Amino acid sequence: MKAVRFHQFGGPEVIRYEDADQPVAAEGQVRIRVAGSAFNPADAGIRGGTLPFPVTLPHVPGYDVSGTVDAVGDGVTNLHVGDAVVGFIPMGADGSAAEYVVAPADVLVKAPSRIDLADAAALPSVALTAWQGLFDLAGLSEGQRLLITGAGGAVGGYAVQLAKRAGAYVIATASPRSRDAVTAAGADEVIDHTTSSVLGSVTEPVDVLFNLAPISPEEFGALVDRVRDGGIVVATTAWMTTPGDETRGVRTAGVFVRADVDELSQIVSLVDSGELTVNVAQRVSLSELPAIHAKAAAGELRGKIVAVPDAD
Repeated sequence: MKAVRFHQFGGPEVIRYEDADQPVAAEGQVRIRVAGSAFNPADAGIRGGTLPFPVTLPHVPGYDVSGTVDAVGDGVTNLHVGDAVVGFIPMGADGSAAEYVVAPADVLVKAPSRIDLADAAALPSVALTAWQGLFDLAGLSEGQRLLITGAGGAVGGYAVQLAKRAGAYVIATASPRSRDAVTAAGADEVIDHTTSSVLGSVTEPVDVLFNLAPISPEEFGALVDRVRDGGIVVATTAWMTTPGDETRGVRTAGVFVRADVDELSQIVSLVDSGELTVNVAQRVSLSELPAIHAKAAAGELRGKIVAVPDAD
């Protein structure tokens, strides 16, 4: 089969599109004929050796997958050959940037039928990050006020949609290029952080601050003042400390996304009912994925990218 792999840690230049052995489904696993493999920033971190996921070299990146079950390992009873599936697969194992990938059967769910199977790869890890941050950690509920910083990214788009569906009042920060998308996702207020002070624009307390942006520690700390007493600050920005305020009971939580088939199944149901929109900026061929890594390193990537196997 063809796969994208790196044989050593380093910059985008270590990524290769090459022949690789087709994997075999072990006990508890299925083999998937890949329809789509989403590119995520963490793929670059793993490739560069800066994220603490132990991988065996050569390594195939890609932890979001959609495709069709091609083979079933011993002990698997919930999935069958021909099933269309989607999942957030283990980040330390060989991933989905290939024509075939094996994955634990217990992290996969039925793929949404409302959208193309390839595009479903854009869903798992980012939608789960939004869900777990908003509901598992923040306990967001109807009528609460939510501030999302960095709402223009992939996680932010799902966070806005899910929060609005839950009945929250959503204030979101975005740049001019993503303002329309954030508004379409349902944000009640959109703050252009390139021209306005977020701190000055949020005039009433919020119940939840959900940070998805690489803002400065000083700006992050200042925004805690806008969180009501007893509120919570949730962040995906693991590279810096999440600030809170113990004197006012403002708690903190960091999102470390995990595979959860119950939550992912609910997310898929929302897609199929039309209540959640999956946005894919671009589909590329698997052989183009090394160039995507290079564009990401140069800061030239916009929106969610899904790689699909090259046509024969």
